[in-house]
Amino acid sequence: MTIEQTNRDEESSSTPRRQTGARARDSTLSRHRERDRSQARRRLRTVENPLARGLGWFGIGLGLIEVVAPRGLARAIGIENHRALLRVFGLREIASGLGILSQPRPVGWMWARVGGDVMDLALLALALASSRSRRGRVAVATAAVAGAAVLDVLCSRQLSVQTGMITETGAILVQKSLTIGRSPEDLYRVWRDFDNLPRWMSHLESVRTTGENRSHWVVKAPAGGTGDSIEWDAEITEDRPNECIAWRSTGSRDVDHSGLVRFEPAPADRGTEIHVELAYRPPGGMMGAAVAKLFGRAPDQQIQEDVRRFKQMMEAGEVPTTRGQTRGAKKKVEAEVKYSDKPSPNRISS
Repeated sequence: MTIEQTNRDEESSSTPRRQTGARARDSTLSRHRERDRSQARRRLRTVENPLARGLGWFGIGLGLIEVVAPRGLARAIGIENHRALLRVFGLREIASGLGILSQPRPVGWMWARVGGDVMDLALLALALASSRSRRGRVAVATAAVAGAAVLDVLCSRQLSVQTGMITETGAILVQKSLTIGRSPEDLYRVWRDFDNLPRWMSHLESVRTTGENRSHWVVKAPAGGTGDSIEWDAEITEDRPNECIAWRSTGSRDVDHSGLVRFEPAPADRGTEIHVELAYRPPGGMMGAAVAKLFGRAPDQQIQEDVRRFKQMMEAGEVPTTRGQTRGAKKKVEAEVKYSDKPSPNRISS
């Protein structure tokens, strides 16, 4: 064997080792970047926002007036037939104000205020249409509430951008991470078949593969009622086996949605860390998202429940459900992987 052949053999045998080392370095750098982003978000959350605190105190003051003197306030703004409702709105104002003052970066509480503003404006709009109200006073009150709503939206958006909850372009960004007691290969294989997504994503009616790297999505109506479903096509934009899957919506002006899921080996052989990032613009924009959050359909809560179901399915083969069943019943899910008998009890973190 010549020296040249020996060198070629050595280079060929060392190539897999170099590739493995490169993947390990990439994974380490990715974890470091994620840690740095998390630390930056935590530092931002510890810095108080003066506008938010001012709006919090304003809400408490207004709420106390609505609770203590609803008759006088109703007379002043020209809606004397809604005194009982004013008391309810006052309790809401006090609750959101206390929530805002209890946190340095009260993103959720500020968006709750925006949802409350929508309810206030709806009441005033009804009063304007009523012949029994004093329309001049109602118009002045409507202008005042609209001004407060503008401040609430500006402050909420500012906090959301600073804490990474929305992007600079205005899309809502939801990020969740958790550890699952399965290998990256198993998790990737199940997630890569997008037809499986409705098994753990409750807001999805169906996902159907339509071609190479393309799929058709059907999502339940935002109101959760009898409205029409929302549909769009999506394409996979990045696919690294056992490491990463990314996708985005295509061909629809009404839907702007993208997603990313990363699979990284967990330390100490504890399974796999998955990191899910979803970005979208909800119907009605940020105002629509605020109303949805007010009525218990917050996207971050929904995604957190979805990834919990994915963990449950992958580790135990079951997804908890209460639809049409007694409390605590479970729905068996047949996933296309073999489950271990000893899943790792790990916790989810946002």
